[in-house]
Amino acid sequence: MLLQKTDKKIAVVGISGGVDSSVALALLKEKKYDVYGVFIRVWQPDWLSEYNTGCTWRDDRKDAQRVCATLGVPFIELDLEKEYKRDVADYMIKEYKKGHTPNPDVMCNKAIKFGGFYDWARARGADIVATGHYARTGILQKNSVLRQAQDISKDQTYFLWTLGSDQIHHTQFPLGDFEKTHVRKIAQSFHLPTQNKKDSQGICFLGKISMKDYLSHYIEEHQGDVIDTYGKKIGTHPGVLFFTLGERHGFNVANITTHDLPYFIVAKDIHANTLTVSNTASSLGEKQDYILENCNDPTNSLLENFECLVQIRYHGEMIPCRIVRREIIKHDENNNTSSEQSHMTNLRLEIKFDRNDIFVASGQSIVFYKDGFCIGGGICSIL
Repeated sequence: MLLQKTDKKIAVVGISGGVDSSVALALLKEKKYDVYGVFIRVWQPDWLSEYNTGCTWRDDRKDAQRVCATLGVPFIELDLEKEYKRDVADYMIKEYKKGHTPNPDVMCNKAIKFGGFYDWARARGADIVATGHYARTGILQKNSVLRQAQDISKDQTYFLWTLGSDQIHHTQFPLGDFEKTHVRKIAQSFHLPTQNKKDSQGICFLGKISMKDYLSHYIEEHQGDVIDTYGKKIGTHPGVLFFTLGERHGFNVANITTHDLPYFIVAKDIHANTLTVSNTASSLGEKQDYILENCNDPTNSLLENFECLVQIRYHGEMIPCRIVRREIIKHDENNNTSSEQSHMTNLRLEIKFDRNDIFVASGQSIVFYKDGFCIGGGICSIL
């Protein structure tokens, strides 16, 4: 199915049934684009309904349909359940089973919103693909790149680091220049049925259950020991695969009092099924170097001795780092990356922090920033 061509540019907007994507749709229609609203159906496990999470794609689809009807915009449903299960949910479970800490939101953007959906829209004649993300675009070294949103507290470029320059060139983020409170006011001015809908929290297919509860359906619990930095057992945990470095909750420490400082995880041993915890950052030792795999460098900026800032988690602090090594490794011929994600080379980087109190786990996204631009990222692999 090709989208109907007129004398106007075509904008295809991914609509989730939430207020942000609804406003993005309204703003692009106001700019006189020929606008289509596309609801992406994603996968949810059947057993999740037992938890009555209140997060179902059917409810969201109904809200998206109402928004399109209010604005007089064609509504299209795109079924990406198979792709979502394979590239987001199954990927996440596989990574946790390895002892890694993946970011499913990053993979959702890479494989679904700017994978299946983006490719579908562009193949059918869309000039512009848009979403309700809080991000902006700009030009750096003659390449289209991401810029942080005006509302830093809502900025979502951390989740978008896999985008290439060509994708960014054909993408708009209509909310990037607005504060969240103003977005609500815009929704009211368009009389959108989602104007008072609460923001979704976390990963939608999880709903209100925790990540550990979700993973327990796929990873068997094996009680293990919590030990201190001297190797003394001080508590227990339900399984090392459920935890990540820096985490402070979910494990039990015996004889702890309200006067004690909180414990956080500084190491985990998958084979021994132990978590090492401490209440002082100095327990991390002298580790400062990390390897990043499958990196994205859309402006070819991430060169040896390059200095910039990185985020190691969403809305985390900006941490200075330096790139100490860059290499291209052999391309994986079995990679299922979409045609418009060919920029995702097998680039490997080694970075160095000047601090030893940084918690980074294998599988986490490390995202690079320079002067407000998001200039790429990579997946951490412990050196």
